[in-house]
Amino acid sequence: MRILVTGSQGQVGHCLVEQLVGMKQVTMLACDRHQLDITDRTAVMNKVSEFKPTVIINAAAYTAVDKAESDRDRAYAINQKGAQYLAEAAEQQGAALLHISTDYVFAGDRENAYHEQDPTEPNSVYGASKLAGEQAIQTACSKHIIIRTAWVFGEHGGNFVKTMLRLASQRDALSIVDDQVGGPTYAGDIAQALIHIAQCIDAGNDVAYGVYHFAGEPHVSWCEFASTIFTRAYEQGVLKTIPTVTPISTAEYPTPAKRPANSRLNTIKIMAHFSIPASDWQHALGNLIRYQD
Repeated sequence: MRILVTGSQGQVGHCLVEQLVGMKQVTMLACDRHQLDITDRTAVMNKVSEFKPTVIINAAAYTAVDKAESDRDRAYAINQKGAQYLAEAAEQQGAALLHISTDYVFAGDRENAYHEQDPTEPNSVYGASKLAGEQAIQTACSKHIIIRTAWVFGEHGGNFVKTMLRLASQRDALSIVDDQVGGPTYAGDIAQALIHIAQCIDAGNDVAYGVYHFAGEPHVSWCEFASTIFTRAYEQGVLKTIPTVTPISTAEYPTPAKRPANSRLNTIKIMAHFSIPASDWQHALGNLIRYQD
């Protein structure tokens, strides 16, 4: 199996490289944005033509949610056009494309967890650009797997867990949003899921291409997630004290981009098709010393 990984320095990309290195019968080419600019169609076509991957895993994305509101062209260039070019190159090569998308493609205003077939209605430039990327892939590449995920965190790169650990070491009290609910998802679990799917494709299994949801359980609010992080960090000696946490509403913490109030993703489909369980985010908080910069 020949795997091309884009966005190799991101949270999921870093985990993909860690897990793929040394795997038997796998030849990997990992590219960060300096080694492959996915917004350059010619560069993408040339790289894919030269390496001849059987699977492309696109972990590259514009993920600065608030900045995207004023940087629309760049967000679309990466999240839509970049995805499109990789899809076109995959189709030309006969490769499968595995792509990471987001809960932000939904409005976040329904009561229950979102299924793959639920209507999309993004409320931000970031969400709209990611949805445009999904649609471009579906049009251009017959062998595609789109994985929607949410609230990604890990030891590498910037994320909520690292921010909370830093703030908790500096402050005695924190106010955290409590009316947004979702499933925190460990980047290492996303990488593992993508590799498992790639192996199923490589093995010639009857793969149902399309859109899947993969995220963490149990579902919690940001405030509940933070409180769990603080407790676990204290137990592991990462924090000397646990800060006082005050729940606040989204209205009390305004941001340029609107966040989904409900980011819960139903993961039954990916379990049924690939036997991949939801991400166990609580287990992933067992080594918080590694989350410190």
